[in-house]
Amino acid sequence: MMDLSNMSVGDLRNLQEQIKQEMKTRETQEVQKAREQILAIAQSVGMPLKELMATTGRGSKGATVAVRYRHPQDGNQQWTGRGRQPKWVKEWVDGGKLIDDLRV
Repeated sequence: MMDLSNMSVGDLRNLQEQIKQEMKTRETQEVQKAREQILAIAQSVGMPLKELMATTGRGSKGATVAVRYRHPQDGNQQWTGRGRQPKWVKEWVDGGKLIDDLRV
């Protein structure tokens, strides 16, 4: 291990800059290696990378999520099941009814 206690402030700053540069280099190398591994996986299953990413749900930003719950009297009130429960769902459940009764 390096003894930093005897180094001047200038030397420490220089070392800090060297560390920053080395971190950037290694991070770039790791990202490139990960890309190559992902591409190799896609090729091994005979699927284009874009198609592989689209099947995971990661490749299609902004994609709509299917509605899982619908208000029984007002079909315009819908919920995907993600995020905070809408007020009407909370009231339904708090009223002793099953959320599965709202499932589409």
